[in-house]
Amino acid sequence: MPALIDLLRHRLGTLLPAEIAPNERLKLLTPFRHPLLISRHRAGLIVDRVRLFALLFALLTPLWGVIDFVAFPYPLWAQLLALRVLVCLAFFSLLLFYRDREHMADAYLAMFILFAIPTLFYAGSHTLLAHYELADMPAAVAAGYAFLPFVLMAGLALFPLTLLENLLVASILLLAQGLAGYLNWSTLNWPSFVGAFWLLILIAGVTSLACMSQLAYMVALLRRAIRDDLTGIFARNSGEEILQVQWNTSLRNNSALSLAFIDLDHFKQINDRFGHARGDEALRQVCMQIQNCMRSSDSLVRWGGEEFLLIMPDTDMTRARQALERLQASGLGSRPDDTPLTASIGLAERFYDQIDSPHGLLELADQRMYRAKAAGRNRIQAL
Repeated sequence: MPALIDLLRHRLGTLLPAEIAPNERLKLLTPFRHPLLISRHRAGLIVDRVRLFALLFALLTPLWGVIDFVAFPYPLWAQLLALRVLVCLAFFSLLLFYRDREHMADAYLAMFILFAIPTLFYAGSHTLLAHYELADMPAAVAAGYAFLPFVLMAGLALFPLTLLENLLVASILLLAQGLAGYLNWSTLNWPSFVGAFWLLILIAGVTSLACMSQLAYMVALLRRAIRDDLTGIFARNSGEEILQVQWNTSLRNNSALSLAFIDLDHFKQINDRFGHARGDEALRQVCMQIQNCMRSSDSLVRWGGEEFLLIMPDTDMTRARQALERLQASGLGSRPDDTPLTASIGLAERFYDQIDSPHGLLELADQRMYRAKAAGRNRIQAL
């Protein structure tokens, strides 16, 4: 039995990209504690696909009105057409006016609006159709309205969602299907309804796997793109994006934002005397030491060869300096000759220095780092 469980665990693990680490696989289940850049890119992708979905529905929804006109008597077709026009306008409004795409809250709201529009249309059209005795062709056309929840459920596969997110949206669609059945219980063909409901549950399971697979590949590709190959910390391009995001958050919340520019002292001597392999080992050791002193909300970026950027949100100048002093006290590791590795650090903070742009904050921290070097190295320069 244990061997069978191990085999099953191994087979399930091979269904996901090999680059996904075991701790990252847990992130496929819930949206909590995802890295900042992954959440930001995921939010942008979800909003873009919501707008694409909205465009498709906005174009196709009114076209079905022609079939309604041919199949249904007046005033049923006119009532359905009025509903379709309202839905079309709602989809075009979502397409044209929904612009926020930086946070997962924006993505959740966009998805809620996207799925709420056809769900309300489904409930409204079902209510209208229930008031008419239809047969032959009109009955066949009316039966087509029952497929809308299946289209929406299958559409979930477009989005990189965690299992919990997918189940929440699927539950809302299943609830709408159940509500439609309740509103028409007196005329409902219960065997057909139960079979359709079970099929909808199966589609929800398939879309859950599709959504998690999308998310897994997205995480793997983004991790490769945003991380420095040697040290595993954020690469420079990612650091620029993180700095801009944290700057925007700082402005929105009127909160502090500190930036430390860290340059290792006399690092070129390590490469010249001991070789690049030993230099690479020293860089990895430095990154490990800094990360051990960081908060989970801080971001460490490899800016250049031996230059690093430490982005500290919600941290004023005093607390940032105290954190860097603790880092200095704990040490940055050792050089190959067992002498301590030291760094010259320039520190800047948005409020303290009255900076009005992220580039200005970076430039000031960089200038202060050079002042620290000129003043004798192995020190923090905050003035």
